[in-house]
Amino acid sequence: MNIFSYFKKKGIDTVDASFYRKIKEWTSWYNGKVRNFSFYKVYTGRGTYKRCDRKSLGMAKKLSEDIADLLLNERVTITLDNERTNEFVHKILDKNHFLVQGNDYQERKAYSGTVAYIPYLDNMEITEDGEILSGNIKMNYVDAPNIYPVSWNNGEVTECIFLFPHTVNRKKYVQVQSHLIQGEEYVIENTVLQCVSGSQEGAELPEEEWRKLKPFANMARQVHTGSDKPQFVIDRLNITNNADESNPMGIAIFANAIDILKKLDIEFDSYCNEFLLGRKRIFVAPELLHNVDGTLAFDPEEGIFYNLPEDYDRGKEGLIKDIDMQIRTEAHSAAINDDLNYLSLKCGFGTNRYRFESSGVKTATEIISENSDMYRMIKKHEIILEDALKRLIKIIIRLGIVLKEPLNEDTDITIEFDDSIIEDKETERKQDMQDVAIGAMAIEEYRAKWYGETVEQARKNLPEQNQVME
Repeated sequence: MNIFSYFKKKGIDTVDASFYRKIKEWTSWYNGKVRNFSFYKVYTGRGTYKRCDRKSLGMAKKLSEDIADLLLNERVTITLDNERTNEFVHKILDKNHFLVQGNDYQERKAYSGTVAYIPYLDNMEITEDGEILSGNIKMNYVDAPNIYPVSWNNGEVTECIFLFPHTVNRKKYVQVQSHLIQGEEYVIENTVLQCVSGSQEGAELPEEEWRKLKPFANMARQVHTGSDKPQFVIDRLNITNNADESNPMGIAIFANAIDILKKLDIEFDSYCNEFLLGRKRIFVAPELLHNVDGTLAFDPEEGIFYNLPEDYDRGKEGLIKDIDMQIRTEAHSAAINDDLNYLSLKCGFGTNRYRFESSGVKTATEIISENSDMYRMIKKHEIILEDALKRLIKIIIRLGIVLKEPLNEDTDITIEFDDSIIEDKETERKQDMQDVAIGAMAIEEYRAKWYGETVEQARKNLPEQNQVME
């Protein structure tokens, strides 16, 4: 099914289809299966070709893992000043496994350029007048191939369509969810397409049909949010989209380093072939190949013994001749390490981030300085991520208010990212302890910073003796 055929039929404009081919290319590098590269043919010299699988270092996957771990990990803290609102938001995030899924989708963002988070109300109890009495706040996570912006301004997506593929009884279906502005509010509409052989746009199912299918049984056809703020969050890498400057989608962290990824895999494949082609070979005289009883003297599956021709010079060469090829270890290692440096620099990690050694690719773990390329790159990506997280939290709060929870939408939100690779946290903590000891820092301020609490919570959780001293 070609979703663009469906969009054209419905009169929907979105990002050009060619950009999604770029996303597919970046994803293929992440998966290590690149068309017209990962598999190649070698001429055998007998009029035939041998199909070969190119060995890969998998650096697109490694880059994506590393930037995801640096941006969103277990050390990132989210704190809201209002205690009740803070507890409610963390409860929702925990129920939706945001720490696990968030890191997963940061990695997806790294190789595809864009992801989205969509909180929604599930299992709602509604009165005849349309008043919502109860429900559960859940969250959908969407990656770039299923995100289709409809309208945007200054890079900010204001209207968008999301796809959710499903398989039911071996048949493929796609839920099409549109978030569009109607009047002064966002309206969310859902429909279901069945992937039909021979149909470009798929078959749009009537509501009574898709309600018979388990994944869509309780899905609302239309939801009036009553808000002029979107109920979705677009998160992308903070890299200018030079693949298609006219659209607001992000690009992969390695989008401008494909040539280096190719060169690295060619070098690594060559290095692997050095050991394959350069293995030791032993050539023996024909009379040594069989025992006196006519049985084979060597295992034919070994692949190390070869038969010398009958007319070779036995007196000069002997009955056994071994050949030990020289493997170009240093040349390959030097080339791979050079290109790892180029790749690291192109992707914002600076040089010497990765090093190829006998046991594989090593990652530098030392503390980096605040004026390094990597520090600036991380801080740059955190700008968009921080904004996305705050927007996500605001949506959760608004949905909580719809459920009659006493929450404060205007509470201040603080996102503390993990800077342990940038600065020595242990040294910083000791310095803060000294500041508390001399009275330059309040103890509740110290606790709020290091225990991930609000100042109100920290003040309540202070040991009894500190309250007495005050």
